[in-house]
Amino acid sequence: MIKYIQPPPVSAANGMLHEMYGQIRNDFGFVGDIFTIHSLSPSLLAGLWSSMRETEMVGKVPRSIKEAVAVAVAKSNQCPFCVDAHSMMLMATGNNQVVQRINSDQAELIPDEKMRSVVQWALATRSPGSSLLLNPPFTNLEAPEIIGTAVTNHYITRMIDVLLSNQSPIPVRNAFLKKLLQRAVALVFASSVRKSRNQGASLVFTTESELPNDFWWAEHHPYIRFALAAFADAVNRAGEQSLTEDSRTVVKQHIDAWTGEEPGISRQWAEKAVSSLSGGSRTAARLALLTAIAPYQIDDELIHEFQSVHREGIHLLNVLSWSSFMAARRIGTWLSAPFKADEEGNP
Repeated sequence: MIKYIQPPPVSAANGMLHEMYGQIRNDFGFVGDIFTIHSLSPSLLAGLWSSMRETEMVGKVPRSIKEAVAVAVAKSNQCPFCVDAHSMMLMATGNNQVVQRINSDQAELIPDEKMRSVVQWALATRSPGSSLLLNPPFTNLEAPEIIGTAVTNHYITRMIDVLLSNQSPIPVRNAFLKKLLQRAVALVFASSVRKSRNQGASLVFTTESELPNDFWWAEHHPYIRFALAAFADAVNRAGEQSLTEDSRTVVKQHIDAWTGEEPGISRQWAEKAVSSLSGGSRTAARLALLTAIAPYQIDDELIHEFQSVHREGIHLLNVLSWSSFMAARRIGTWLSAPFKADEEGNP
């Protein structure tokens, strides 16, 4: 299911990568493709794994709430693979009805008030002006886990859109059979999802880094702060390795002005945005910008054009990771804005 890059087989891993895979297998249940595609860069994998684990898989907020956030984010980004994968994890927590409501666009009918309000909030994470985002249905103490889960999954959906086939992890056309198989898989993962895990265990694979200012909302959560800071540092270094400074500047300026809207089918907006660049810088910037804002517009031709200049797979991973993370960070700024206003005593 992996496209464009060829990560080494899991069985060939050694050293820190082997240890990470062991922890992922123990805590997540298996080493999925989203992890193996990052294995070309152990620091990126460590950042992703620690961010995902410390926000979504452990902590005080129930796993069911955070899996529901992941499903809703995947749905808002139209990522079928992610929707189905997290739907099965949510079913594993015993929330089959919530899965049905989200996937049938009936979130307002979710019986539990807390679950309903958080799902509706997560479905609106691409809409910074939404009243749902301006009035988040969770506390300041819950914010690092819930916002962190949303931000991490906005990153993941973009990576999957480009590097995986983005079909369901259960590629069965018959709806009834697919539902039965989903429930069977959910039962397999039920005990894994519910087991207790120690916070911070994934941080042994990361190094202490400075937390970017826009991640201020994670400052007082030691494990999530450490994980996100390490991920941001790894992503920044990846961007510097595979994108010129001019390319990064052009892409970042466009992302900083982005407010979640879909650009449509045409790629003219991206061509216009990178028109000041030339050669390989322009090709890389175009790919980065599309990954951040419209990954569905990326096709084989665009990838092959990039690979004709950057032949090593690590460069493709670096560009995709950097741009996906920039978009996720941008979304995080408007998800955390109400808490910032509250902290500063503003209305």
